[in-house]
Parts: sequence; C-alpha cells; structure tokens
Amino acid sequence: MAEPILLLTRPEAAARRFLAELEIAAGRHLEAMIAPLIRIDEMTPPRPAPDPAALILTSERGADGAARMGYAGLPAWCVGPRTAHAAQAAGLVPRDGGGTAETMLAAILAAPDAGPLLHLRGDHQRGDLVARLRASGRDCAEAVVYAQTAQPLPPQGRALLNGTVPVIAPVFSPRSAALLAACAPIAAPVAVVAISAAAARPFAAPGLPVAIAARPEAAAMIEATLGAHAAFGSKDRCPPSGA
Repeated sequence: MAEPILLLTRPEAAARRFLAELEIAAGRHLEAMIAPLIRIDEMTPPRPAPDPAALILTSERGADGAARMGYAGLPAWCVGPRTAHAAQAAGLVPRDGGGTAETMLAAILAAPDAGPLLHLRGDHQRGDLVARLRASGRDCAEAVVYAQTAQPLPPQGRALLNGTVPVIAPVFSPRSAALLAACAPIAAPVAVVAISAAAARPFAAPGLPVAIAARPEAAAMIEATLGAHAAFGSKDRCPPSGA
C-alpha cells in the first residue's frame, strides 16, 4: 500500500499551517493535498452600542475582527490557546476560556459581571453562546466579522477520493466535516480524524472510520493525525496472509 496522503480541507492558510506543524512533529516531509472546502471572507461591521467591557472570541478570526474594529486594549475571553495568542497579537488582553465553548461559558458566568460582552464570530456557529449568556442574565451582543463560504471539492481532491491511495482527512468543525462527508461515495481507503464527537458525527452515514482527538485543540489533532498516518504505515508492514 502506498504512503497515505493527507487531505487538508481547511481554509488554505490554516491548512498550510497545520501541515507545517505536522511535518515538524513528524520530523519529515508528509504527502498532502490542500483542497479547501470553506473560504474565509473578512467583514468589518459597525461597532455596536454600547461599547463592550469585554469580548468573546471563539476563533482566531474573531481576534482579527477585533483588531479591524478597533477594540485593542479590551479583555477577551478566548476559547483556546491559539485564539488567545491571536488576541494578544491584536492588542487584546486574553482570558482563558478553558478549551471549549462549554468551559468558556462556565468561566464567564463564574467571573464578576463587569459590563456588556460582545461575541465576535463567523456567519456559521454552533451552541448559541450569546443566547445562553443572556438567559443567565448577562448583557451580551454579537457581531459577524467573517463569512465562511462553502466551496466544492476541487477536481484533484475528487480524484484522490476516487483513487486507491490511502487518505487521511483531519476535520476541525462539524460544518467542514459535513461538507466532506457529502463527497461520498468514496472509493479510496480513508481515515478521518475529527476534533470532536460533533465533527465525527457526519461520517456515520457514509460509514467512514473516524478517530476523535483526545482534546479539541491543535496539539491533540496533530497527535491523532500522525497516529492515523502511522496506523496506515503499519498496514504496509504487515506480512501477506499465509506468510
């Protein structure tokens, strides 16, 4: 069996960064195809009134939106370490959200109410964080600072899924997972690596094998993706039946 090819369907910049991190962790070059299923388009909405006392960021792109909207200096609840790093680079003061939307919700509600909150997000979201904060008595608004536009799998990606070479497909959100699962039927041997159980769910219908990262973060996705890569490699080394 040939060496697996990574099918990276994140927006291009994120896909290239993840590939670079994988290769550093693996200590070698990895065969990969970058075939984004989502395009990111930045947006800069008007600043809502009143001015927020703190921001809520569930992605790095939210931090970029905060910079465009002129919110430097504000505290920002950040879902994970990569978002916190982006917030700091944008001149914000990161607050630890604990790694998931649920832990961030709990952290915000456990902290003193210092004033209005503003969630900077994409045009697709899960969990309805703002509504849940409002239901708990917090003043919280939201603004869409980027669009996530679905794109068809490019022809080279379709050819890869129709081929015989093993494919490893990391997915980082339920929406990107659903877009990839919609490419079924798939002829190639595929191993999906999902960042969460929600991102794994779309692959139940096409019956594709899925490994779920131990934690919903980049480091765990690197570990799980390299684990799937090694598992395909171990199949190459298995002796033929009857040997």
